[in-house]
Amino acid sequence: MNATSTDLISLFANAIRDNWEFRALSDYGGNNFTYKEVGERILKIHQMFRKYGIKKGDKIALFGKNSANWGVIYLSTVTYGAVIVPILPDFKPADVHHIVTHSDSILLFAEDSLFSSLDTGAIPLIRKILKIQDLSVLYKSGGSPVEKNIPKYATESLESITPEMINFEASGGEDIAVISYTSGTTGFSKGVVIQHKSLLGNILYAHRNMPLNAKDRILSFLPLAHTYGCAFEFLFPFTLGCDITFLTKTPSPKIIMQAFQEIRPELILSVPLVIEKIYKSQLIPVLRKPAIRILSYIPLLNQLIFRKIRKKMVDVFGGNFRELVIGGAPFNSQAERFFRKIRFPFTVGYGMTECGPLISYASWKTTRLGASGRVVDELEIRIDSPEPRKIPGEILVRGNHVMLGYYKNEEATRAILEKDGWLHTGDLGVIDAKENIHIRGRNKSMILGPSGKNIYPEEIESILNNRFLVMESLIIEREKSLIALIFPDADAMDRAGVTKEKLPEIFQGYIHDLKHRLPKYIHVTGFEIAESEFEKTPKRSIKRFLYK
Repeated sequence: MNATSTDLISLFANAIRDNWEFRALSDYGGNNFTYKEVGERILKIHQMFRKYGIKKGDKIALFGKNSANWGVIYLSTVTYGAVIVPILPDFKPADVHHIVTHSDSILLFAEDSLFSSLDTGAIPLIRKILKIQDLSVLYKSGGSPVEKNIPKYATESLESITPEMINFEASGGEDIAVISYTSGTTGFSKGVVIQHKSLLGNILYAHRNMPLNAKDRILSFLPLAHTYGCAFEFLFPFTLGCDITFLTKTPSPKIIMQAFQEIRPELILSVPLVIEKIYKSQLIPVLRKPAIRILSYIPLLNQLIFRKIRKKMVDVFGGNFRELVIGGAPFNSQAERFFRKIRFPFTVGYGMTECGPLISYASWKTTRLGASGRVVDELEIRIDSPEPRKIPGEILVRGNHVMLGYYKNEEATRAILEKDGWLHTGDLGVIDAKENIHIRGRNKSMILGPSGKNIYPEEIESILNNRFLVMESLIIEREKSLIALIFPDADAMDRAGVTKEKLPEIFQGYIHDLKHRLPKYIHVTGFEIAESEFEKTPKRSIKRFLYK
């Protein structure tokens, strides 16, 4: 691949031409396309766009689960010069209607099963709705009859297609590539306008810094409608010429682990939730065995134990990866310390949709404990604090990765993006002497204690989340007191034979223990047992605003 390409569309075109006969996109246990077949499908969809009168800059919505066809439609839209509007498949119909209308989308690709839940009367700008799986028409505006057969351009092969035919019009860095509507933690999502230069910067940074090569295998299980999974499980590997398999099923840890054994990917990206579940279910029970606890304190013997545990963990993820990159939400500090102790090849990155998404990263060999890497080379960083090395302040960034703004929402844009380009991340942190970013918490989740000191609920939650029978926790402020909402681990309860009636006594002990582990100004006065898992954003952050 020509890594010197200066525009996004050329990266995609070069990848197709340079890897013509190699497998590009596959569904786990289903469809698979070579780079040639991806190129052919892109040309046919471009032909369809011209037939439908789609122009450069028009908005095209994409509503479906991860799949090879989803990836082809995304690439077809961006290489045509149109703007893709990805919509998460678990969004409710009312939210989908709002996003499609607010984004000014005129064409919608949808899965058949998801289309049935939509009210076409609520999306009046849409001219046609096409089925993701085969491009057949599901709906036409104006009461026109729907084509029942799959259109010819979706099935006919182009005559004697050659690599030279993959020659798309180059893009400008200021052109809009994506409008990303994410389910944010502060309420209804806003449309993040991501330009070509942002995606290009993310991809080229990954080329220079992430351990992946042409022909390597990738398992994509993060939601593609979110920038983290899309940029680093799909776009970056595609431009290298990798073999990408999409996990089309619901990504439960069991299914993901099975797929890892079959695909054996060379690079793995994940959110903390998946890794933490493996840590709690497979490692903590082993580490709590009396013999293991004793041996772990004996020099030389503990190294033998750690090597065996490391091998077990590496094998769980397919045994073939060079690095596991964790991002999207805070990582459990106890799990991080243990993984560092056994030299497990993982690192923690930091980003946000508004940066397309990457802000900071460091390889697992150079990252520091508790840090989220160093700022990427296309961004500047500033900590809004009198002592950025010691006192947490809001993290601000500026540069090519930063969004243009929120679509048709100048007020929200002004609130987060300064005129001179500095983006307010809403995250609090410090930066050490080696320029590593250490995130302390969200600005909006910070609690001002009675003594005037800042309390970061994520730090308390990290302690509780490591306790036996705790699946997850949430610290809230109620009448100037800190309360812990605790969602129990049902699987652990079954394995240990613990009934619901015993939970209050056990959890009360955990709350009491916090007094000895936290500073005096942090005092959790009580707890409540949550009946269901906390509602989360696509990147698995708890929607805190729902529980105040």
